[in-house]
Amino acid sequence: MPKALIIGAGDGLSASLARLLAREGYAVALAARNTAKLAPLAAETGATIHACDAADAAQVAALFTSEGDAEVVVYNPSYRTRGPIAELDPAEVQKSLQVCAFGGFLAVREAARRMLAAGHGTILLTGASAGVKGYAQSAPFAMGKFALRGLAQSAARELHPQGVHVAHIVIDGGIRSTVHTDSGQDSLLDPDAIATNYLQLVRQPRNAWSWELEIRPWVEKF
Repeated sequence: MPKALIIGAGDGLSASLARLLAREGYAVALAARNTAKLAPLAAETGATIHACDAADAAQVAALFTSEGDAEVVVYNPSYRTRGPIAELDPAEVQKSLQVCAFGGFLAVREAARRMLAAGHGTILLTGASAGVKGYAQSAPFAMGKFALRGLAQSAARELHPQGVHVAHIVIDGGIRSTVHTDSGQDSLLDPDAIATNYLQLVRQPRNAWSWELEIRPWVEKF
């Protein structure tokens, strides 16, 4: 049974990914700082649960020691702090960079070590609109997501010729959730539909790999 590791698991997109991958025959592992919230999803999907701070190198290394043979690794954490540049708290900005970018590097590093040895694997990094366009009063999130996108492009150029697929997914729009209703039904991104796109990336033949995919609802301006 192939394995899939989702880092930064929770409600919404990562939950949809866990359900879809479980249905497709993957043994799913869920990692997050707060694991209590994952119990219902784990019971539903048969997934294992792992406590991990994605920005802590030792914890990420330990996670991959136990789940390092995963054929699919998804990096999904993000952290944002908003405000005028002149008033931002440096500690909060640093945390945003650590979670959005540095944690992505740690995950890619550990995954690449194992996937290169195996000769195959897929690493998917969840980006955002902020990774291609920086918004006012959102500099920390833009910095982190721009860095994650740069990591993905660099890693793809290095690892694709060695058999490891790396892709960055730009989530350009709001995601529908139980607290974020969508009166128009399709004016927000459906997390199940996003998960289907992730699976398509996993299944891409290596003679037609994508390194980046943009996903947005049809009404989103870009």
